[in-house]
Amino acid sequence: MSKRIYIYSPSGAVRDRAAFRRGAARLRTLGYEVEIDTAALASYLRFAGDDDTRLAAIHRAAASGADVALISRGGYGLTRILGGIHYSKVAKAIEGGMLFVGISDFTAFQSAVLARTGAITWAGPALCEGFGVGHKPDPDGKDAAVLPDDIMEACFGDLTSGQGEGAGWRQDRDGVALASKHFRKATLWGGNLSVLTSLLGTPFFPDLKGGILFLEDVAEHPYRIERMLTQLLHAGVLQRQKAIVLGQFTEYTLVAHDRGFRLATVLTWLRRQLKVPVLTNLPYGHVATKVVLPVGAKVDLIVDGQDAMLFWGAVS
Repeated sequence: MSKRIYIYSPSGAVRDRAAFRRGAARLRTLGYEVEIDTAALASYLRFAGDDDTRLAAIHRAAASGADVALISRGGYGLTRILGGIHYSKVAKAIEGGMLFVGISDFTAFQSAVLARTGAITWAGPALCEGFGVGHKPDPDGKDAAVLPDDIMEACFGDLTSGQGEGAGWRQDRDGVALASKHFRKATLWGGNLSVLTSLLGTPFFPDLKGGILFLEDVAEHPYRIERMLTQLLHAGVLQRQKAIVLGQFTEYTLVAHDRGFRLATVLTWLRRQLKVPVLTNLPYGHVATKVVLPVGAKVDLIVDGQDAMLFWGAVS
């Protein structure tokens, strides 16, 4: 029996409708049954409908009975409606087996659900950026079709089939090398650094102790990344974790004024401030190749030299 995926838009308006159609078609090709929310292509200002429209879409997704609730895209919009979400309905849907999946702005929803209910959601692709990729020029200057990343699709498939139990990767050269270190039963949480930092001081920030905090971002200069990490540091968040795991930070531009200040500079500075290990190169973020991660689940983090693995086993 094929899994049913409910597509909805809780954040930014879908501007690339071709990507939306490609994504839905790709999921059907992979054998999924796709249901599209009535307001998935709504538009109001920069949002996928006004606040009430997007709240209603979240609640329709929770009530849909689908196996997976997948956002169409990220952008911005969830933080302004967090106070209106019926978290008990979302938690009930998750308890019934629904998998809420998304990325980027979806961090706000995931953090709020974790803070308010303790329920598990999934950091993974969105419809348009994950499954709706289109064409790019080939070496001859012609448009060549681009398929979604096979690793991403495999991880998503493992999730929907109940087979996904972990994710392994090799750190960057400047990643911390530990001799067979094993961090046990720590809550995995985090997501987009900008969105997570914006929730500090609100009832929607999980503020977990002894967790594994993973972070990624896009189009943020390294000094902005450092500024947000500084805020989390001064708030006491980073030093209360068992480990910090950095994913992919992409699509920023260095300038002459930086004078050598780059992401590696931030990493060196951060490690000087913390006693907890800071790992690198988690395959997650605004990149094609990304794993799917259970936000709020108890995980084991195993580090052996430059190799690292998150293991969560079967997540009910």
